[in-house]
Amino acid sequence: QEQFVESGGGLVQPGGSLMVSCAASGFTRNDYHVGWFRQAPGKEREGVACITGGGGSTNYADSVKGRFTISRDNAKNTVYLRMTNLKPEDTAVYYCARARWGCISYNDQRSLDYWGQGTQVTVSS
Repeated sequence: QEQFVESGGGLVQPGGSLMVSCAASGFTRNDYHVGWFRQAPGKEREGVACITGGGGSTNYADSVKGRFTISRDNAKNTVYLRMTNLKPEDTAVYYCARARWGCISYNDQRSLDYWGQGTQVTVSS
C-alpha cells in the first residue's frame, strides 16, 4: 500500500534552518510528483513546494521562495524540504502528498492523495 511518512520537524529559532523528509513506500514506480503543504492553527492548509517525478521541475509558494528548497533522492524514495531563514509565521504542521496532476496545479485539492501524518515545525525564540 502506498504511503508517505514525514519526519524531521522540531523547534528552531527565528533565522534558523531545518530539513524535513517525506519517505515513500509501496509505490511501484518513483515517477510520482510530490508536494509539501502546511497548516497552521486556525488557518487553511496551503501549498509550500512541489517537485516533479524526475526532479527536473519545482514550484514554490511566494512566501517561501528563496528560503525553502525541495529536492528528492529517488534511490532512497525520499523527498526533502530544506528550510532556511525560518520565521515565526512558518510554524505549522508540514505534510507531503502525491500531486497526481503535476506541480503546476499542485494546490488543487482534487489532485492530492496519500497524505502523510505530518510533522510539526515550530519557529520560536
